[in-house]
Amino acid sequence: MDRLTAAQKHILGLFRIVIGFLFFCHGAKSLFGVFGAKNVIALGTWPGWWAAAIQLVGGALVCVGLGSRYAALVSSGSMAYAYFTVHQTNGLLPITNNGESAAMFCWTFLIIVFAGPGRFALDNLVFRTRGEVETRHAFPLGHQSS
Repeated sequence: MDRLTAAQKHILGLFRIVIGFLFFCHGAKSLFGVFGAKNVIALGTWPGWWAAAIQLVGGALVCVGLGSRYAALVSSGSMAYAYFTVHQTNGLLPITNNGESAAMFCWTFLIIVFAGPGRFALDNLVFRTRGEVETRHAFPLGHQSS
């Protein structure tokens, strides 16, 4: 593995941690009223409470890198749903309908789905202890060097 490839995996791991943590914070804010939240979403309210639950759980899983591709896929889908059902009804472009964060989270999580968790992921430890190779990918993208 060359230095550039190693650096990319480290940067991807750090990227995943930050994005997961930020998504987790959105869910915690909505569900528990932390981080300066003015309101807490009532239990079971559709779709707000469920979206916040996905943010909390999905963000935590992506942050620690446990099932990160699957968590990122669900998180990306929830943000696409939020954008098209909530934000786009207020205008076409994210800048005019306050949908910037939904659009950016959606595409960011989609990158994680295809690029993988990078370094520092619990998935790497789990699969390494099972004797599986580190370069295994659910969605392979081109040639992988060993």
